[in-house]
Amino acid sequence: MTTRQSARIGSWWRGSRGDRYCRALHPVGLLFAVVFFALSMTPSLLPRVWYLQAVATGISVAIGYGVGCLIAWVVRRCGVSPDWSEQWRRRGWWALAVVAAVVIPLFLILGSWWQQIVRKLVGVEDPGRPLYIAVLVVSLVVAVAVLALGRLLRRASQALTRWGKQYVPKPVARIASVIVVALLVVFAVNGALIRGIVAVAERSASTADRGTDEGVEQPSAVELSGSDASNEPWDSLGQQGRRFVASGATVDEISTFTGRPAVQPIRVYAGVESAETIEGVADRVVAELERTDAFSRPVLAVATTTGTGWVNESVARPLEYLYDGNSAIASMQYSFLPSPMAFLADRQTPQDAGRALFEAVYEVWSELPEDSRPKLVLFGESLGAYGGQDAFSGAQDMIARIDGALWVGNPNFTPQWARITGGRDAGSREILPVVDGAEHVRFASSSGDLDIGGQWEEPRIVYWQHASDPIVWWSPDLILNRPDWLREPRGADVDPGVQWFPFVTFWQLTFDQVFSTNVDDGHGHSYGADAVNMWAEILEPPGWTDTDVERLYEKMAG
Repeated sequence: MTTRQSARIGSWWRGSRGDRYCRALHPVGLLFAVVFFALSMTPSLLPRVWYLQAVATGISVAIGYGVGCLIAWVVRRCGVSPDWSEQWRRRGWWALAVVAAVVIPLFLILGSWWQQIVRKLVGVEDPGRPLYIAVLVVSLVVAVAVLALGRLLRRASQALTRWGKQYVPKPVARIASVIVVALLVVFAVNGALIRGIVAVAERSASTADRGTDEGVEQPSAVELSGSDASNEPWDSLGQQGRRFVASGATVDEISTFTGRPAVQPIRVYAGVESAETIEGVADRVVAELERTDAFSRPVLAVATTTGTGWVNESVARPLEYLYDGNSAIASMQYSFLPSPMAFLADRQTPQDAGRALFEAVYEVWSELPEDSRPKLVLFGESLGAYGGQDAFSGAQDMIARIDGALWVGNPNFTPQWARITGGRDAGSREILPVVDGAEHVRFASSSGDLDIGGQWEEPRIVYWQHASDPIVWWSPDLILNRPDWLREPRGADVDPGVQWFPFVTFWQLTFDQVFSTNVDDGHGHSYGADAVNMWAEILEPPGWTDTDVERLYEKMAG
């Protein structure tokens, strides 16, 4: 490029919109943006694909810039406003440029290295060549977009202030304008954007719910909902309900494995559209239990589903093997939406469903003679664990009313889980709390964590949670508060280098959730064959030795 061309480009740039935009950027804000860029590249619970890393980094950079500008504003309001000469200003800009030129490439490389460490910890294959430039470019685009939105909102607030000061004092007008803009943003995001997204997702999910997965066929056994003998038509069960009733262990599978006679396991289910109310759906499930004589089985499990009505087969099937098929599992659908959408749209319905189903079953079960009624156990995963526990006021209520429970991957906003974890015994870690000396309730990342010594009284309640599961540890509190699990020693599958940073850690865990199930069992939000050992510890099924349990674990893991 010739000197004349360079001069022409420089002349074009000076005074352009891009030049004015860059000149309007605050150096302190930019310094903090660089710092937040570096922090965003640090490891978190799970490995992130490059585009999620870029989005998390872009948001962090924009927040860092805002924090820097806020600090500079506070300093000026305190009367500190240095009058730097033009020479010192240039030196400052050059120093900032040098810092950025060193820090950004360095942390792009370090970030890639840290991601490789996290991948090895959770069993994820290396995707190959790291896309440094793509992460940088996309993160800058995201950061600019967020900053542009912030400036737009600031201009809106300033316009409202100019209009309002005609009628009220300027400080009052300024405060009122900020409140109005904030309320409009909340309304636009929560009232319009999220509801619009949820409405579209619900229509799409409702259509998908009518489909049936490949290989899933209507059962013929009378013990299964959806069969010809059932009161619940096959087409009414929903996609996940059809999968659930058709995927149970068969008599031949169980007897071949155990070498003992087996019976057909009972699985009953009702779809969300089978009744007008949640309570009505629960009543239909109980009717199915009575039709199949499920209350005469040795063990009856009540499972609260995730948003779409999904039940984890890795948790359900072991229960059937451990009782030679002489078991019953009851569940129901309460929504069409996947759990993330259900979380945004309606946190109340999962709780209503968990409570309604348990109370409907418990009402019949509690009237039976104590010496002839089945063991009553509960389980649920993720949003199912959140909803299922709402049937109880707390741990003591669970202990008083049921014979065992397995709560898997509890979301951090689960009230009972939060209360029990918050009341843990002194000296125990948040990732593996000890509660009341572990007399009834125990927490485990793997089944080996259940053996902590001391007598484990019945009934036994297990909270199964991985140290690397972002569903369990994500919370809005991460924005400004360092949680106990990041003050204490990290879990075995978490990089010891994981640290808490204001704002940054919140966004890291937010994006960790997206692919939290795309890891090996035993990590993230992937809970698998270890359910065999969990159920064996909770129920101690008769006739099963440690060797038998290990064989079943190997079968389920295979």
